[in-house]
Amino acid sequence: MKVFQKEFSLKPKARGFHLITGEILQSIPEISSISAGIAHIFIKHTSASLTVNENADPTVRSDMETHFNIMVPEDADYYEHTLEGPDDMTSHIKTSILGSSVSVPITKGRLNLGTWQGIYLCEHRNHGGSRKLIVTLSGE
Repeated sequence: MKVFQKEFSLKPKARGFHLITGEILQSIPEISSISAGIAHIFIKHTSASLTVNENADPTVRSDMETHFNIMVPEDADYYEHTLEGPDDMTSHIKTSILGSSVSVPITKGRLNLGTWQGIYLCEHRNHGGSRKLIVTLSGE
């Protein structure tokens, strides 16, 4: 079995949901040597998350941002963890809901995503900065 692991940083992105499949693939050329396996992508942050969702219509990404902002409102008066700003505690909650990793099958040297699927960086902070990912590829 082959195992590759790489850590890299994504360029800073505005708050919202961003397709990052292409950026990930540019950073892991080793994927082409795996005929069958799994890619595990992990984000090393507590205020940004990862998910897989539609890659075609950009309104899906804006609707996701709108929904999460309604579901986890920044103006709630019950948060105690507020020293880093009103978007910090809500970012932790959103990250816990969505998760800090995704796993995607590898088939014939490529991510085996559905036709309309892409990997999202979910940036929950107003000014999140660059985000570090670790990608682990394993397979034959």
